[in-house]
Amino acid sequence: MSGWAAKRFWKEARVTETDGGYTVLLDGRAVKTPAKAGLVVPTQRMAEAIATEWDAQEEAIQPLTMPVTRSANAAIDKVAHQFTEVADMVADYGDADLLCYRANSPIELAARQAEAWDPLLDWAANALGSRLETRVGVLHAPQAADALEKLRQRVKAMSPFELTAFHDLVGISGSLIVGFATISGVHAPERMWQLSRIDELWQIEQWGEDDEATEIARKKLAEFLHASRFYKLSR
Repeated sequence: MSGWAAKRFWKEARVTETDGGYTVLLDGRAVKTPAKAGLVVPTQRMAEAIATEWDAQEEAIQPLTMPVTRSANAAIDKVAHQFTEVADMVADYGDADLLCYRANSPIELAARQAEAWDPLLDWAANALGSRLETRVGVLHAPQAADALEKLRQRVKAMSPFELTAFHDLVGISGSLIVGFATISGVHAPERMWQLSRIDELWQIEQWGEDDEATEIARKKLAEFLHASRFYKLSR
């Protein structure tokens, strides 16, 4: 039995300014989130992107083709109501950041990690005021509390919309520093994604590609690029 899908009922989606930001009207009726809150977003550009997604719907509404709408819904219905918990969860990545755990062999991989990741840690020390230290191996070793606290406060200074995007950038890459470097424009998002995959790319070089892993990586890249775009739209 096929699942039920909502049908398109509107002719026009347009953006309008409202209290607290911007919203999208479908034939004059304001769009609501799944929790029935008003879909009010912080910037006109984000509202226009959402309106474009609604305009692109044909006979049946396809939520998977509406990533900006879905992220805005998450920011309003979930992140805004659990902001401290989400911010703390994201900030906790700093104490086990991907960039800090290095291989001791083979030396070629260790060198590649250093070449890719040391500049990002140096950037974080200069731009964010937090120096995270590297370790050899995978056993956890705590970072300095003051460095982590500075990063945590930066996360908590974000808006719910910014944090929604940042949560995905950090979770997908496994690195708080990669997340900050991405939103700061240190490199293009595609390059930041590649830098987060040094270990995976090394394994592919040694053993060849796996179709399933390649498809998972493709989906993660799409999600990473969307999160970067959503962050920009939120500002």
